[in-house]
Amino acid sequence: MTSQKIGKRRPLLSSLQSPRELMKFSHAELLDLASEIREEIYRLYDRRSVHFASNLGVVELCIALHSTFDFSIDRLIWDTGHQIYPHKLLTGRFEQFQSIRTKGGLMGFPNPAESDYDLMMTGHAGCSIGTALGIASGDDLISGKNKRHSIAVIGDGAFSSGVVFEAMNHAGWIRKNITVILNDNKMSICPRVGGLSIHLDKLRMHPSYQRLKQQLHSLVDNFPTLGKSMDSILARFKNAVKAGLLGGMLFEELGFRYIGPINGHNIPRLQRFLKMARSINDPVLLHVFTEKGHGFKPAVNNPSEYHAPSPGMDNKISTDQFSNDNQIAPNQDETFSDQKIRDTWVREESDAEPISITGSFSTSASKLTLSATSAESNACVEICCHNENSTENDLSVINRVSFTEVVRNSILQQMRENDRICVITAAMCRGNMLEPIREEFPSRFFDVGICESHAVIFAAGLAKAGMIPIVDIYSTFIQRSYDQIFQEVSLQNLPIIMLLDRAGLTGPDGPTHHGVFDICFLRPFPNLTIMAPADASDVDLMLRFAVKSGSPVAMRYPKAKSGGYRINVAQIQCGKAEIIKTGNDGAIVVCGTFLETAKKAADFLYEKYKISTGIINARFIKPIDTETILQPIKNGGFIVTIEEGMLAAGFGSAILESANELNIDSRKIKRLGFPDKYIEHGERNELLDDIGLNSKNIIQVCESILKISKRNF
Repeated sequence: MTSQKIGKRRPLLSSLQSPRELMKFSHAELLDLASEIREEIYRLYDRRSVHFASNLGVVELCIALHSTFDFSIDRLIWDTGHQIYPHKLLTGRFEQFQSIRTKGGLMGFPNPAESDYDLMMTGHAGCSIGTALGIASGDDLISGKNKRHSIAVIGDGAFSSGVVFEAMNHAGWIRKNITVILNDNKMSICPRVGGLSIHLDKLRMHPSYQRLKQQLHSLVDNFPTLGKSMDSILARFKNAVKAGLLGGMLFEELGFRYIGPINGHNIPRLQRFLKMARSINDPVLLHVFTEKGHGFKPAVNNPSEYHAPSPGMDNKISTDQFSNDNQIAPNQDETFSDQKIRDTWVREESDAEPISITGSFSTSASKLTLSATSAESNACVEICCHNENSTENDLSVINRVSFTEVVRNSILQQMRENDRICVITAAMCRGNMLEPIREEFPSRFFDVGICESHAVIFAAGLAKAGMIPIVDIYSTFIQRSYDQIFQEVSLQNLPIIMLLDRAGLTGPDGPTHHGVFDICFLRPFPNLTIMAPADASDVDLMLRFAVKSGSPVAMRYPKAKSGGYRINVAQIQCGKAEIIKTGNDGAIVVCGTFLETAKKAADFLYEKYKISTGIINARFIKPIDTETILQPIKNGGFIVTIEEGMLAAGFGSAILESANELNIDSRKIKRLGFPDKYIEHGERNELLDDIGLNSKNIIQVCESILKISKRNF
């Protein structure tokens, strides 16, 4: 059928230029529009397997949203995103709609590349509330008092996700103006399960409370002179009834104003309560009852079968299978809570003590001396670097400051320079030494509690709003947000910086806290850059690179002293390694903090065997500087890689993969790292020695490669 003929059959959809036009539609036109949308979805279902019943169930809700809000300004996220079809039809994709889920056609989920009305790709359940909260927070930071409204539409199946309650817990704490629409159709793909589903069914099935509420409102309306005192009594009475009959205080105790339940197929009622939600300057949960498959009887009767049915599953379609009825069941009317929200928590602010830095440089001695003093900690650090007219990057440094503190100081300085940078931690403010940031920039510091998954989701929302979020979490704990790193960070290609503190061995904390897997699980993600500083010299350069990158970046660093500062440090270029020392016979490639270890081994090899061994600071784990790192092999030499992480899928493995892709002989490439077992607790240096990440083992490996007789070290 030609598009012209279809246009005649879908006059409203085919002529719709912008969803803003819906605000001028009459009620009758909106009902006709709902019928056109259902017909177009059914036409699609007749051709191929698509998400069917779930989209039929949100038609009226989608129309009500777009006729109430202007989502070219306001924010809308669908969760899970397979219920996006009506939204796509209303936002300029009617002509392409029949191409959905085909190669080169529209995506079956939200896709920002298709339309500015699709904010995020939401293919995995549960992330909408955290993202909407992050967007609202970012909008507030960028625009002052936020004039935009953020809405998350989430199904009751997705609502049982743990990250949902992580986000609601955070939202109830920071009190952002977001609306969560709980699309309750008693289904996920299959019937929902769990205690929450029982709670929602209580809200759905208690008509006695609804009738009592209506009678009380009628009574109060007849006595308008009773004033605020009666309103207060009524509010307390309603809360008591709701708590006693339904357990409906759950959401309000989390800090959300609860509105509902209401009929999700009655457009005027939806519009009325959406406007009410918009006027409330607190988190709101609007509980909407819908019917999966609404308007098509076979899908209503068997919603699981019609979730994504085979095309043309019904050979004969009769007109009595379709219905324009906007009712679900009797005795389901709207209600809302008048509970007074508790006062917003206010964090005390205090001025952070500045760090005083003084220094001098002697050209005759080629010596740089820095003295850093903090009035807060009464600590003083002297850092000296020498340049003895050498082309090599000298490693003689004095510094007793941990990587964690060096990273913190760099973040603090860059936040002073750039008001788009914000910091998120997951209950590790003290462990990450972030207290000065919290004190100096309270509005740009977010502690989400022990909710690593939500931390990454929240960061995605902040980034979508235009902020540059830094997620500062221990390496071992970032593992808990693996799915969010995939979907909210890598897939969306958002400028989120992940700082992986305590990457490598954590000493006495043992195998539960060793951060040894991050390289392995982060390397496969497209769009993600991974870096590892060798010492304090690299930290600030890398962080500044990450802030400007415009894409996701991870930087890993250990629970160890930072090793100090070098002079003649090369600037950071994406995917470019740093040559610390040149060598004619081979090179030790350092991923992370082993420059001193590599220098000792290289010095020994030259003193004993006159073997000229270079030292390369890899800097980038992804992308890898194959040109620099593999050059010694091309010249007939050897390579030894050393990393504080698992050998399997680690940095050294990436070097071998690169050699294979370039058809380079890899027999003289050897890797040092952690074996395929869990590392027990102990002092970091003891454990490194046991594993063989020391200069002695590097020498032995080099001797083995060159078939040199082993000698005492």
